[in-house]
Amino acid sequence: MMAVSRSSGVLLHITSLPGGRLGPDAFRFVDWLAAAGQSWWQVLPLGPPDRYRSPYKARSAFAASPALLGEPRAPVSQAEVLDFRERNGWWIADWERFAGRGAVADQVRFDREWAELRRYASDRGVSLVGDIAIYVAPDSADHRAHPELFQQGLVAGAPPDAFSASGQLWGNPLYDWPAMQRRRYRWWVQRLARTLDLFDLARIDHFRAFVAYWAVPAGARTARFGRWKRGPGRAVFDAAARELGALPLIAEDLGVITEPVERLRVELRLPGMSVLQFGFDRHDRHSPHRLENQQEDSVVYTGTHDHDTLRGWYESLPVTVRAEVDDALRTRGLLERQRWWGLIRLALASRARMAIMQAQDVQGLGSEARMNAPARASGNWRWQMRRGALTPALARRLRAATEEAGRV
Repeated sequence: MMAVSRSSGVLLHITSLPGGRLGPDAFRFVDWLAAAGQSWWQVLPLGPPDRYRSPYKARSAFAASPALLGEPRAPVSQAEVLDFRERNGWWIADWERFAGRGAVADQVRFDREWAELRRYASDRGVSLVGDIAIYVAPDSADHRAHPELFQQGLVAGAPPDAFSASGQLWGNPLYDWPAMQRRRYRWWVQRLARTLDLFDLARIDHFRAFVAYWAVPAGARTARFGRWKRGPGRAVFDAAARELGALPLIAEDLGVITEPVERLRVELRLPGMSVLQFGFDRHDRHSPHRLENQQEDSVVYTGTHDHDTLRGWYESLPVTVRAEVDDALRTRGLLERQRWWGLIRLALASRARMAIMQAQDVQGLGSEARMNAPARASGNWRWQMRRGALTPALARRLRAATEEAGRV
């Protein structure tokens, strides 16, 4: 696994900060993380979201959303614009044509604010974790500028699973991998370069699609009508590594994971993911999500942006499963009246090198604070934290639990 010490962090997207943007609230959150003994701040993709606010259907795979700016009217010099164009020539002209006047200045502002936040976080021992949405949005700046890189007649999705009996119909354009190969995967190399310019580490969403992806006929009503198609394998990562060196990535290996997917992850020496909420299936004692099966070369999450909060999840469990959760906590001496704190401590106790908690879980919030329900098209991505909700007392409690697990 990458050279990361035993550590932990918190998942909170920028839009979920009290002000929903960069600025003072972001710096205050870094201070809270440092006080709580946390080493990582993980966010969702930063691109301009779609009309449903989904950052996974961003209008650009490279540009940051201007809505995240703490100071959207800050002055920008011509020298800064010229320097930014020179350093980001691969994509900035495509975005400017798409977004119009002022688009470049907004990206200068974002890079300036982000660099300041990243320096501030680094000085306090906090590193930033990004998220790479594997697909671009239909009719996005990338889709318009490079139609030759995308398939016609098929769109992205996921097969039926625990989230949805009809699968997930995402509707994103699918890559034409032979066309990408002919261009030496240049688009992906540049995308990874941009990501690693902004983050210390990044989660690559839907990693399994590099082995095989679910292709749904355009116009289909559900993803049930899709089929598996072969992906590019390790070729994309090899092309990127030749130019960029080591790739500090986390493979999001959730869903239908086959032996070839696991083999690719291991070959690339990328940590995978475990989700604590998936670890209590009594019918699957071999699940990689069960605490006793979690591996050191992985990142354990209390839940991701697609899952309920710990409290909401626990309170919705059938009585028999809830009893199994309680028994697991009791056996390890972690049973608490506030069950979510016992579960946080359980995740921190994992042998996984990294542990990531949702900010909602630290606050003990219920299902009303869920970020995203994948089977629902609207009403997602709206949760915002109340200012002052992450108190010094919560920081002390999380630090104590983190020290107990040997992660500080």
